[in-house]
Amino acid sequence: MAKLKLVQLPVPPPTAFAATGNVPLAAGCLAVSARENGLEKKGLELEVLDPDITDKEGDSQLADRIAKDEPEFLGFSLYLWNTERSLHLAKEVKRRSPSTKILIGGPEVNPDNPFVLSETGYDIAVSGEAEHTFFALMDTLLKKEDPRKLPNIAVRGLDGKMGMFSKEENASFPLTSYPSPYLQGFVPVDPARSTYLETVRGCRSQCTYCFYPKSSNVLRTLDIPETIKLLSSLKDKGAKELVFLDPTFNHRPGFEEFLDAIIDVNSDRSMTMFGELRSEGITEKIADKLALAGFNRIELGMQSINKETLKRVKRFGSPEKVAEAARILADRGIELLLDLIIGLPGDTPDDVMEGIEFFYGHGLGEWVQVFPLSILPGTAMRKDAESEGLIYLPKPPYRVIRTPNFSAEALSSTLFRSEDRLDRRLDETPRSLLSDPDPSVSDIFSFSPGLSEKFGLEDFSVSGARHVSIWWRGDNLEKSKKGFFNRLNFRFTKDPFAVTDLVLYPRSTFDPELITDIMEEFSKVPASYLSRTLAHRGENMLHRIVLVLPHKVSFPLEWVSEIREYIPVFQEMEWEEAVQKSKELGGEFPGARIISKNENHAAWKVLKENADPESVTFADRVLEKRWCWEVLGYSEK
Repeated sequence: MAKLKLVQLPVPPPTAFAATGNVPLAAGCLAVSARENGLEKKGLELEVLDPDITDKEGDSQLADRIAKDEPEFLGFSLYLWNTERSLHLAKEVKRRSPSTKILIGGPEVNPDNPFVLSETGYDIAVSGEAEHTFFALMDTLLKKEDPRKLPNIAVRGLDGKMGMFSKEENASFPLTSYPSPYLQGFVPVDPARSTYLETVRGCRSQCTYCFYPKSSNVLRTLDIPETIKLLSSLKDKGAKELVFLDPTFNHRPGFEEFLDAIIDVNSDRSMTMFGELRSEGITEKIADKLALAGFNRIELGMQSINKETLKRVKRFGSPEKVAEAARILADRGIELLLDLIIGLPGDTPDDVMEGIEFFYGHGLGEWVQVFPLSILPGTAMRKDAESEGLIYLPKPPYRVIRTPNFSAEALSSTLFRSEDRLDRRLDETPRSLLSDPDPSVSDIFSFSPGLSEKFGLEDFSVSGARHVSIWWRGDNLEKSKKGFFNRLNFRFTKDPFAVTDLVLYPRSTFDPELITDIMEEFSKVPASYLSRTLAHRGENMLHRIVLVLPHKVSFPLEWVSEIREYIPVFQEMEWEEAVQKSKELGGEFPGARIISKNENHAAWKVLKENADPESVTFADRVLEKRWCWEVLGYSEK
């Protein structure tokens, strides 16, 4: 039998102990397509790589696992957050298993994305909704026929270059054609994860910045009986949070009857739900039904306060209606996400700030989220970017870096002004992995010249986890710099897309210039989504540096203050000292790395109530995960 492996890599979370949101729904849908069209009976073995594996394993571990049995076919689902890592894995698998034919698809795979199409390591690219195309492609490959006759396909030629895409065809198959991958066993229903599902494809809106209109403006819906059957099955399997991926949830025909059916299935409110809605059509009656159905979070996109901008990007709508709908929903206790985009064509920095003030004026400021515009592949905005004067990153996250009304500095300053007004950070704060080693997980490495006590893995050739920390420990770090940098570069070569926390753990002071030297080493690693995504903040999500001051070792306060200007600093301490300094942690005093192994409920409560939660971390893994999930909200429960 020929084997097909389907892989969907996760959204990189801000910390090692955060839920990744990794639900391989696209990969599962392709597996269902292959099964429903009889390819298993024709000798094709199907496997969707378990998200528990892709959540944890680093680049080399995953490449070894995927290539181990030399599968005939391998498919990657590409999204902006995993594209570069997926393409790296494709090359690594191809190096280990040259005969494996590698396919890529997903929103990133489009004729207008030269970044992906210029990459090597894969053989066939598929654009658009792929279920029908995919089974036809796999059938063709099994028959050893030429796939270029199929629509939405590009094939790498013998010269190593990608050919042109074949004729583009929009998908038109009914959603009832394929059962849910959850029910077919390709995607696990995990109560600790959100359960993603689609009941609609296509979108009536034509927003130029959005990928959805590329699919179709004709809505294809999963009818109410089939949807209720699916929801009932998911509930029986233990699903706790349902996330509807429908482009505009309340645009489906018969929406009110649809909600009535959900209310009936979820009468015990054992499941919570999330959806993205348009404000038009949200009435008191609809809001009541949304609340009764279990919707505890809803996203409403105003995008801009400027009505001319809304027309220009074909969003249309009315800010006043958004505010009215938001107030109706908030009155039912529903948490909101109210979107404003920085950098839309026609907008100015003042428009963004006026949008925030508009929401505050309606008592909705706490729900506002502001984020920079991305010029996504496959969108009308990318097609018109040159005529609109939009300059953007050619690689993920494709963020706009200049518009006629926004300089690069204005884009960043508008984000920071928004945060000042909203009194909160709008991006997730990267959190270092500072827990003690676990022998069963290869995520803590250490370089400790001159020290006798062991701490983590000293062999840097070991394949690491998706998120690792590398501890540089010693009496004099500067003396061991050359040896450490050699080890560090070896790790970067081994797992270039592993989130890496470099933990400085000195016994004496060092010249702050050492931090500059480390950053220069980081700059030698090719940039990627994670290193770019917070670059406008001067932060690197992929490679981070943190200083941990050992317990009961004294350092000059002036030196510690100087280091804190460059990188986060944590002081090792017991529960008691952390409680005493709870209000100062991360402010006048460094953060706390609590080394106590025992639980202390009273101290936990004080820190939870008084301390900046990002300034508290734990050597004990159980306590660290609990803090991330319970206090920081990095779980999906």
